[in-house]
This record gives sequence, structure tokens and C-alpha cells, in this order.
Amino acid sequence: MYSLLLALIYVAFVSLGLPDSLVGAGWPVMHGDLGVPLGSAGILTMIIAGGTIVSSLLSERLTRRLGVGLVTAVSVGMTAAALFGFSTADAFWVVCVWALPYGLGAGAVDAALNNYVALHYAARHMNWLHSFWGVGASISPFIMSHAISAGLGWASAYRSVGIIQAALTVVLLLSVTLWGRVNPVAMATRTADEPRDEQSGTEPTRGHVPLRTVLRIPGVRLVLGAFFAYCALESTAILWASTYLVTYRDVDAGTAAAFGSLFLLGITAGRFLAGFVADRLGDRALIRGGFLTIAAGVVLVALPIPTDAVALAGLVLAGLGSAPIYPAIIHSTPANFGRHTSHAIIGIQMAAAYTGSTLAPPVFGGLSALLGMWLLPLYLGALVLLGILLSERLNKVVDEATPARDDATLDAER
Repeated sequence: MYSLLLALIYVAFVSLGLPDSLVGAGWPVMHGDLGVPLGSAGILTMIIAGGTIVSSLLSERLTRRLGVGLVTAVSVGMTAAALFGFSTADAFWVVCVWALPYGLGAGAVDAALNNYVALHYAARHMNWLHSFWGVGASISPFIMSHAISAGLGWASAYRSVGIIQAALTVVLLLSVTLWGRVNPVAMATRTADEPRDEQSGTEPTRGHVPLRTVLRIPGVRLVLGAFFAYCALESTAILWASTYLVTYRDVDAGTAAAFGSLFLLGITAGRFLAGFVADRLGDRALIRGGFLTIAAGVVLVALPIPTDAVALAGLVLAGLGSAPIYPAIIHSTPANFGRHTSHAIIGIQMAAAYTGSTLAPPVFGGLSALLGMWLLPLYLGALVLLGILLSERLNKVVDEATPARDDATLDAER
């Protein structure tokens, strides 16, 4: 049963990634059909991000009431309904209306699944699962491309992904009782006062942890800042790296686009590879090594060398370095702050992540318009520095807050 549930979670992570690239892939055609300017995509993504932030903050309360299995099924069902809504839209305001349930569903399932895996599975699975998210995000542009090139229209792509999401919703509803059957190895560090609800999979059964209580826990604000910095860095690099290479380094547009996509592929491949060493290295080493690798990649991008090969290699290196940070921060949350508060903290982490991903790219866009595209490596470098300083400070705070725990317990939890 454990293997069956794990396989289902892997499929759910692919499903999480599938819709994420549809707007970007289809917007060049969608905006014309909907009769809005190209820049209107920012409105749409802001609505989605807003819904995602709200549901991330509510995820812990919902999961304690309904159980992670039911929350996951309902959330995926909401994204399926939203995708079908997108496919029937003939005006921009209709797409904006359906963007809200899409964002709400995506945030709730993201926080719930990440917390469940952090509690019940080893670090290698967290990395591989996020690699599978990359697989889903990489597949959907091909679905959109096929729909448009075959003359089926962008709506067909949304409908196709909606059908996949609807089918997964049915499977998830049928598997709700499996979520309470927890991996016994991962449960070894449970404390006696944190019982488990076998039916719903709610973990543990203590009451809701208020936001103000969570924010007072030593180290929580540090991890939120580190997560914000990483996600701001990742989204800025994804959006602006190709433009930087073309406008500042005079790289051919086709080559720049290819290497821009390799940043994402580097993240996906890096997470797959990190899974093989995650249990041995531990979350802290993966976070530290990831930030340092990104820093090395950013330096290569910034070097004023005539050849473009070094800058392109730096971009790929930065993608590989980015790979383990997100999964490792999530997976380390129960060990750093306790199992009882982990879901509440992960929900806030998701909100911080989406806030960073939403705000950082347009902020850089405004700065680059004033100062020039040369600023990109410095902007990314500042986010790397912020991320590593906050994460290292977090390690010290966590160690100071848990002096009574022996090294063996810490190693087992990390």
C-alpha cells in the first residue's frame, strides 16, 4: 500500500506541474483571440498567484479538518474545473474569473502534498517528486504546441489537461483512506503526544496553529526569507535570462532561448540526481551546496569574457544548483520546527514562495529599464547572498533551540 500511495503522489506532482506552463505557452495566441494586449498576462498571473497565496495559508486548517487525501482530491478537482473553464472562455474577464479557483486549488494541494511527503518519506523522494513536477511543467507546452499547430486551438490544450486532472481527481477520491497508512520508518521520530488519524491521514490531530503563533517560533521568519529569496531568484532567472543574453551579451536569440530552457531542465535533472545523495548528505548540505553552486553560475554569467560559452555554462550551472534547494527547505521543516507545526509553516512557506516568484521579476524589469540589463547578475547575486545568509542563520537558531537532542536524532530527522 505504501508503494501504491507513493506512486499516486508522484502522479499528483506531475499533475501539479502540467497547468503551470499552459498560460505562458498559449498566451501569444490567446491574447489575440481574447482581444487584450500582450501585457495582460500579468493580470492573469497575479490573480492566480493571489489565489495560491490565500489557499496556501488556509491549507493547514483545511487539512486538519478534512484530511490530506480529501484536500488533495478537491484541490485537483478545482484546477480541473478551472481548466475546463479556460477552454470555454471567449473573453478575458471569463479567464480571470476561472483563474481564481485555479490558484486556490493549486496552493492548497501544493502545501498539503509537500507537508505529507516531508513527514512520511525520505529526502530522496522529496527531490524526485519535485523533479516530476518539472516533467509536468515541461510536457504542457508540447500539448499546447500540438493543439495550436494542429489547428485545434489553445482551448483544446486546456481541455486536454483538464481531462487529465479530472481523471486524477477520481483516482484521488477513491484513494482517500490510503493516506492514513503512513510509512512506519518515517514515523520513527514521532513523539508520544502526537497521535495520528488513521482514516483521514491528518497528521497529527492537535488543533489549528494560528499564524501569529507560527511567526513567533524561532527561525520561522528566517526560513520564510530564505524561501522568498530562492523563489525570487528562480523566477527572475527563468523570465529574464534569455533577454539578458540577447540584449547585453549579443547572444543569438535562438541559442539564448535554448539555454534559457536548459535552466529549467537543469533544475529538473538536478532534482533527479540530488535524490540519489539527499539521504546521505542531508537537507542542510543540499541547501548550502545549492546556493554556492548558483553563486558560481552567476559569477560565470557575469564575467566580461568575449566568448559566450562561459556565460551559457554559468546559466546551466545555476539551474543545477537551484535544483535541491526548494525540496530540501520543505523536507527539513518538520525536523527544524516540529511535526505539529510543520503544515502551518509549510503553508506560509508556499505563500512566501509565490510572493517572491510574483514580485521579483517585475521589480527587476523596472530596475533594468532604468539602469540596464547588465544588472541581472548583480540582482541574482544579491538574492543568492540573502538566501544563504538567512539559511545559515536558521541552522544556528534551530541548533540553539534544540540543545537536548542528540546527534543521532537530528541526523534521523534531517
